Amino acid sequence: MQAMDVFGKALKSYAAGNEETQLILHNSYGEPEEMPVWYFFREYEDMPERERMALSIAEGRVLDLGAGTGSHSLILQQLGYDVLAIDTSADAVDIMQQSGVKKAACIDFFELKGGHFDTIYSLMNGIGIIGKLSRFKAFLDQAKALLNPGGQLVFDSSNIKYLYEETSMPTDRYFGEVQFQYEFEGQKGGWFDWVYLDPDKLSELADEAGWYVYFLHSDEHDQYLVRMIPK
Repeated sequence: MQAMDVFGKALKSYAAGNEETQLILHNSYGEPEEMPVWYFFREYEDMPERERMALSIAEGRVLDLGAGTGSHSLILQQLGYDVLAIDTSADAVDIMQQSGVKKAACIDFFELKGGHFDTIYSLMNGIGIIGKLSRFKAFLDQAKALLNPGGQLVFDSSNIKYLYEETSMPTDRYFGEVQFQYEFEGQKGGWFDWVYLDPDKLSELADEAGWYVYFLHSDEHDQYLVRMIPK
């Protein structure tokens, strides 16, 4: 069973009314944690300020990347935007379709072609899907290919330097590269790569790849929102 399938099964369990659904997240840097599944089904008023701010700057045709249950897409639809929501979990896409997301597809972002979007979103630390720092340029190149002239890329991430306050930084990889594994009802998915970008590294790589970067919001947990526009 693939990692995202375990994730999707937990989402379906919750969507079916099992509010006690437990999703365990194993990681490469510490003890396993329980992920609150309800968090993926939030209404607008339950979203953090950075996500509400992100949704307030939508423009034109929208791509919601790693859309999960479609909570952001549903809000954007209500605001009148034409939204395509994509996720690699077929179960998550089923939930989106059942909850009213008009355009939802099970597809990998890197395989999407001919988009012509004005805004691309990747929220809830969504940029992490690239897995490795070395894939960030390919991600930006794909985003640029999918955006209309003047289009924008909007996402959030976290600076996880705080994890190394009492231990040394890794020397064999970028410190923001981690691994996760989902567990649901005793079933574990495969380990998968995830990456958190610190603002300085993001700015450096984005400039090299030909993007303007605007930091819109940050909080006390070192989470931040960024808007990027191709130069």
